[in-house]
Amino acid sequence: MYKTKIVEIGSIVEDFAEEFLLILFGPQATAELRDICVIHEGADAPKNVIQKNGRLTIGEQEYHILEVGEEANPNFETLGHISLYFRDGENNEILPGAILVEPKVFPTLAVGDEISFE
Repeated sequence: MYKTKIVEIGSIVEDFAEEFLLILFGPQATAELRDICVIHEGADAPKNVIQKNGRLTIGEQEYHILEVGEEANPNFETLGHISLYFRDGENNEILPGAILVEPKVFPTLAVGDEISFE
């Protein structure tokens, strides 16, 4: 299990809600990325913490992990970076640095909310 907290929400993160896409990044995200990302504490993620059929929780919303891209865990471990695609079990094509989760519900986000992978 891994837990982290949201420390910053980019000014245009909500613009991606209609695409059901959320981008997480650790505190080392560049200024150019901060507008489009949710920045989290990002400390010491264990190896391969994100697993297919695992669970992701953002605040009060729980998700089932459908697919994990081949670069998702390495990117998350080193940069705290991952792209989350919220799906309904269909259209499970995946990018290397992304994960697919269901339900297809964009989370309500607030600074201080916990993000966890189990």
